[in-house]
Amino acid sequence: QVQLAESGGGLVQAGGSLRLSCVASGTIFTINTMAWYRQAPEKQRELVASITSRGSMNYADSAKGRFTISRDNVKNTMYLQMNILKPEDTAVYYCNLGHRRSPWTQQYDYWGQGVQVTISS
Repeated sequence: QVQLAESGGGLVQAGGSLRLSCVASGTIFTINTMAWYRQAPEKQRELVASITSRGSMNYADSAKGRFTISRDNVKNTMYLQMNILKPEDTAVYYCNLGHRRSPWTQQYDYWGQGVQVTISS
């Protein structure tokens, strides 16, 4: 079982910055991807950025150039540095971890409880 704990959310003005953290605990397989998703009111949850255990990163178009995802595999911690924040970035941000024992086995997914990010105009 894996537990995920997010932190770092809050209220900031447009143009400001926030740094989200997600600490993973439990038994984590070597083959894994961690990701940030967000869900705004009355909208579907969407991928913001992801990073594999090898460091390959992927960003949503809305995040490119403003957000930076990173991870510390020793600390089992993932970060999301968010700069030049906009009111449309307001959402609950969720940490996700997907892992598998080998490339040929089932992937298991886990979610954190989410942190609120609110950007005022």
